[in-house]
Amino acid sequence: GKSVLIENMAETIEAVLQPVVSRNTIKRGNKRVVKLGDKEIILKDAFKLFMQTKLSNPHYPPEIQAETTIINFTVTEDGLEDQLLFLVVKLERPDLAKKKTELIQQQNEFKVTLAQLEALLLEKLANSEGDIL
Repeated sequence: GKSVLIENMAETIEAVLQPVVSRNTIKRGNKRVVKLGDKEIILKDAFKLFMQTKLSNPHYPPEIQAETTIINFTVTEDGLEDQLLFLVVKLERPDLAKKKTELIQQQNEFKVTLAQLEALLLEKLANSEGDIL
């Protein structure tokens, strides 16, 4: 139920952490467990995983972007303006703030779907026989 901070992450996530990041849990009785390697560890609701990078402009794959919340702590005038505007909209028009959040989430899901479809298309092209034109 405690928080874990992993520092100095690269642009990839270790395979052993993937079940935690993607929240692949298994229900065992009234508990949720996550499989790390060959062990099953109880996952409490209060558990939080924080990953920090020193990269100034990291480019994570769409799958990671869809499964995580990425916060850029680099403050620019435009970025600060966007954040403050979002807070004002959230206070004045919570319906618009909710819609924006839903649209961002939908956009991330579309990016993941696009990457999967591109991989599928490339696989089908690679496995095709004969003249495809």
